[in-house]
This record gives sequence, C-alpha cells and structure tokens, in this order.
Amino acid sequence: MLAPGEGGETEMNDQDKVNILMVDDQPAKLLSYEVILKELNENLIKAHSGREALDQLLKNDIAVVLMDVSMPELDGFELAEMIREHPRFQRTAIIFISAVHLTEVDQLKAYQRGAVDYISVPIIPELLRAKVSVFADLHRKTRQLEQLNLELRTLSARLMSTQDEERRRIARDLHDGAGQVVVAFAMNNEIALAEAEKLSPGAAEALRQNTEVARQFTNEIRTISHLLHPPLLDEIGLLPAIKLFADGFAERSKIEVSVELAPDLGRLAPNVEISIFRIVQECLSNVYRHSESKTAAIKMWSADEKTLTLEVRDQGKGMPAEHRFAQELRANYGVGLSGMRERLRELGGTLEIRSTGAGTVVIAALPVNSAAIVGA
Repeated sequence: MLAPGEGGETEMNDQDKVNILMVDDQPAKLLSYEVILKELNENLIKAHSGREALDQLLKNDIAVVLMDVSMPELDGFELAEMIREHPRFQRTAIIFISAVHLTEVDQLKAYQRGAVDYISVPIIPELLRAKVSVFADLHRKTRQLEQLNLELRTLSARLMSTQDEERRRIARDLHDGAGQVVVAFAMNNEIALAEAEKLSPGAAEALRQNTEVARQFTNEIRTISHLLHPPLLDEIGLLPAIKLFADGFAERSKIEVSVELAPDLGRLAPNVEISIFRIVQECLSNVYRHSESKTAAIKMWSADEKTLTLEVRDQGKGMPAEHRFAQELRANYGVGLSGMRERLRELGGTLEIRSTGAGTVVIAALPVNSAAIVGA
C-alpha cells in the first residue's frame, strides 16, 4: 500500500481550487448539483436568486456559473445578460440548466446572452461533471498564466531598473576614472611638449599628436558616458538631456533632428525620466540604422493634463508591412521596441507605431499621474 505522498493522485491545494457558483431558487436542486459536483474537489458556492448570484460574483473570483433558466424575479437569461455587461465577467463560463426551455430558440437565446453550454433535465451526472470540469480547468490555467505573466513583467521591470543603475554606475566610473586618467595624461604631455620643442622637433610633433589623441579620447569617453547615462538627466532634468542627446546624435549621424518639448512640463519621477529618455535613444537609433531618413523630429507634450505624449517621427522608407507584427518587429528590429513597450506598460502607458513608405511615427503615451511630476 502506498503511503500518503508516495504516489497516486494528490489532493488539490486550496489555492489551486476554483469557485463554481450554482444558482437556483429551489434548494433541492442546489443540493443535487452539490452532490454531483463534489467529486471535482472545487469550491462550490450556492445562490438562491439572481440578486444573490450577482452579490457572490462581486465578492469572489468565479470560474463557472451553473444556473437555472426559470427563476422568479430575475430569470437566467436576464442574469446572464447582466453578468456579461460587466467587464470583469466577460470571460466567465455560464452553463444553463433547464427542464422547461428546451427548444432550439431557447438555446439560441442562451448562447446570445453569453452561455457556453446548455444542459436539459434530467441531468446526466457524468456529463455535468465533465462539462464543469473543462471550464474549471480552463479558468485555473488562465489564472496561472496571468500570474506567470505578472511575475514575468515584474522581473522584466526589475531587470530594466538594474540595467539603468548599472549604466549609471559605468557612466560615472568612466567619467571619474578613465576620464581623469586621460586628463592627467594630457597635462603631463603638455609639460613634455614644452621641453621637447626646445630639444627635438620630431619629438615635439609626436607629443602634439598625443595631445590630439587625448582630446579625441576624452570626447569618446564623454560620448559613451552620456549615452550610458546622461549626467544632465540627474542634474537638470529630462528636457535638457533630450535636447543635448539630439544635438549630439545629429552631429554624429548627420541626420537633422528637430526637438519640440513642452517648456512647462517640469521635473518628472526618476523612473519616468529615464524611461522616456531611453525611448528617445532607441527611436533615434532605429532612424539611423533602418530608416535611411535625413531628418527626425521629437515632440513631447501634455495637451489635456491627463496624458503625457512623446512622438518621434522620421521621413524614411518605413517598416515593411510584414515586419509590423510584434513578432516580426522583435526579430528584425531587435529587442528595443519590446523593451519600450515594457517600460511604458510598467508606467501604465502605451506604444503605437505607424509606418508607411513616407516614414515611421512612434507615439508613446502615459498617464500624467504615473509620471508623478516632482514638486507638482
């Protein structure tokens, strides 16, 4: 004989059980449903009227509603219609049981009001259990999938936050470490150059070249540091950081970039500012790598004081139609676009991409209350 836990079927955890709501004005019928469905080992909830059923729906996460069609005051058809009108219950499985309304017209009426199944009396216990079990398992798997998606989004947000912090650290180390070493090298080089000009023209020329190399190296360190995490983002705020980045991008890429930012926007929460800045970075990077556009335009505004909108537009060749689906976008344009969507999702915002042969427009929108304007 197997000891408990050494094989065979195991008891379902309470947290894995789903709620099945049984609705009938006759207690005897409710008792019969309970006896039939007890073997499923789910949570069975009784309601003796349509009003009581609505109250139970609001209090509990219901997987399946098993209801009689003929009930006083509020019949099953009316109750199903009310349930389906509520956004929270639009995917709740509703199974009708009827001993009176047996015609095809009655069944059609039930399905039109959101029923997933229609069972006539007398009930075959095995059939009822099988039908309820299918929808209960579907609800359980959907709930588990939603939980996994939530955990995945939380992990993704934590990863992006960690990446941002690491970029900030590397940028600071580059500026304070490597940058200062280059400055010291340049200072020593200037001293050596002053002496070499008196003794050896060849050595002096080599040192002058070293001075130019040190200048270029300093500029490269500054550029990389700013790309990793612009210091102005912390010191002054989002708008100057975007303007400085756009100017630097235009100089390096030879793409003309216009910037139109709402001057009265003010400071935003740090996670919002870094998210918007990264979106601008990714958009301009895509313009350079994919669009073949000679211009780009950045615009940010809050027209109704409820939504903050960022728009990045180019006049390039656009994205091919077959690449506009999410999966193709990830495959052909890297993980940047999905990263942008994830950043905005965490802030309660959305990302829209419009693309034609005349160019591409990326529109990011997020609630102003999510932006948590500092000092507002």
